[in-house]
Amino acid sequence: MGVAEQFADRTTGVVYVHSSPAAVCPHVEWALSGTLDSRAGLKWTAQPSAPGLLRSTCSWAGPVGTGARLAKALRAWPVLRFEVTEDPSDGVDGERFSHVPGLGLWRGSTSANGDVVLGEMRLRTMMAAGAGEHLAAELDSALGTAWDEALEPFRSGGEGCEVTWLHRSVG
Repeated sequence: MGVAEQFADRTTGVVYVHSSPAAVCPHVEWALSGTLDSRAGLKWTAQPSAPGLLRSTCSWAGPVGTGARLAKALRAWPVLRFEVTEDPSDGVDGERFSHVPGLGLWRGSTSANGDVVLGEMRLRTMMAAGAGEHLAAELDSALGTAWDEALEPFRSGGEGCEVTWLHRSVG
C-alpha cells in the first residue's frame, strides 16, 4: 500500500451554529456554501437560550480538513457561537472546533467516540511546566472546558431541529 493510500480522502462532520443574529445568517450560509462548493439552504430556528438569536445545524461530507476550513470561514463573525466537528477517518484523527464570543476559537483532536484526545508530548510538556492548580488549569484549557461550559446551554436548545446535509466532492 502506497503512502497516498494510507489516509482517507473523505470524511463527514457537523456544523452547529448555536447562536447568530438574524442579520448574520445569510453571511453564514454564504460562508458554508463557499467552503463546501454546495448551496447551504439552512433552516434557522429560534435559540431558546438566547431570545432574539437564531440557530441552525448542518451535516457535511467532504475532503479531510474541511472542518478546519469551515471553522476558519465562520470565525469571521465574532458574534457567532458555533461548533464544527470532523469525524475521524482512516489514518486521520477527528477534530472539534468551538467558538464563543469573548473566548475565541478552540480546537481539539477527537477520538472515534468524540472524546478530546491529548497527545503524549503535550501532556509531558504540561507536567514539566508545573503542578497543582497550574496543571489543572492547563488541562482545562487543553480540553476546552470553558468553551464546553459556555456552549452547553445552547446545545440543548437544538433538540428537534431540522438538519441540512451539505456535500462537497473530493478531488
